[in-house]
Amino acid sequence: MDYNSMPHRPIICIDMKSFYASCMAMLHGLDIMTMPIAVVANFNQPGSVVLAASPMMKERFHIKTGNRRYEIPNHPEIRLFEPKMSFFIEMSMMITKLIANYVPLDCIHVYSVDESFVDLTGTEKLWGAPEETAKEIQRAIMDQFSIPSAVGMGPNMLISKLALDLESKKTGFAKWSYEDIPTKLWPLKPLSKMWGIGKQIEIRLNAMGIHTVGGLANADLKELEKEFGIIGNQLYHHAWGIDLSTIGEPILSKGQISFGQGQMLMRDYPTRKEISVVLLEMCEDVMRRTRNAGFVGRTISLGVSYSKQAMTKGFYRSKTISTPTNETMVLYRTCLELLDEHFAGEPARQLSVRITNLERERSIQLDLFDEHKLKRQLLGPTMDAIRAKYGATSIMRAASFTPSGTAIKRNSLLGGHLA
Repeated sequence: MDYNSMPHRPIICIDMKSFYASCMAMLHGLDIMTMPIAVVANFNQPGSVVLAASPMMKERFHIKTGNRRYEIPNHPEIRLFEPKMSFFIEMSMMITKLIANYVPLDCIHVYSVDESFVDLTGTEKLWGAPEETAKEIQRAIMDQFSIPSAVGMGPNMLISKLALDLESKKTGFAKWSYEDIPTKLWPLKPLSKMWGIGKQIEIRLNAMGIHTVGGLANADLKELEKEFGIIGNQLYHHAWGIDLSTIGEPILSKGQISFGQGQMLMRDYPTRKEISVVLLEMCEDVMRRTRNAGFVGRTISLGVSYSKQAMTKGFYRSKTISTPTNETMVLYRTCLELLDEHFAGEPARQLSVRITNLERERSIQLDLFDEHKLKRQLLGPTMDAIRAKYGATSIMRAASFTPSGTAIKRNSLLGGHLA
């Protein structure tokens, strides 16, 4: 692979370590590095998820993100907190403002509440070598907010993210180049450890005999495109460390290849009727984001996990439709078809809906045999505009007002958690 014509910019990806726990430690005057701290989604739910854990919580008590409330031992030194999402977002904005002291705002891409990409091109005359600037930003965040961070650095956004995920989260700082890809990236397995490759894509790649990133990089490009379409081309070039996206581009070009939502239900939903209410709400949200981003998709996936008392494990199934869509009811009807085909009749406790195989939305394609298509395609954006102006609950489907609905309660939360 000839890298001479590829981007060579000093891009960093900076991640705030144990961000929620670090914020709560700062708020209560605790040392995040020495105190066992966990942020739990809801104290009233024994099965509530641990959203963040301090290094000492992980080291001493083996509790990390994803553990459950009931798994945390009753120990006098452990400090537990519920999330304060508005405070976390405020802290994220303050950290972004601090980074803006070193680079222009348009050189910062906030990837998530605790992670950002920063282009350090042109800062050498002001702050010195990009590596030193990156470390100075880390020091400044620690000095001002007492929040430790990790930084990955590379010639493009992809490599900086890979350096972060695969090395600097352990060491604090890591710089990768194109030349590091064969030795540092290619041995990686399972494939889902690589940014941009989910479990379902990993399964399909494994079925093709591809089990490492090196195997992906040396696979037949035409076969990958035949199996995955344009995503196959992206997967191949990402395995070589190639990423032509720039700061500020939509997240799709940096690894996200779908729009979806997962929801942990607060009780068992035993019937198809109850499950379908939540599915409709989730489809509404997924398609709103798909429309706002300007995409349509063909492949629709539904996942259902059953209660712990169930006799089966649940399922995750997909169906590809002939015409790409961003209509809520098309997504919903397809999810119901998958549900009817695979539902085992056990109580559901977790649902996920996803649309993939995306392409840019173009002008509305009229259908001579569907005279209502134009009206339907205008309905979604109209409802989106009303909600954007008057609030998420200003216009809702009647099903959300039934006992099975979750949208009203969830819209009182921030990021799915207490504000």
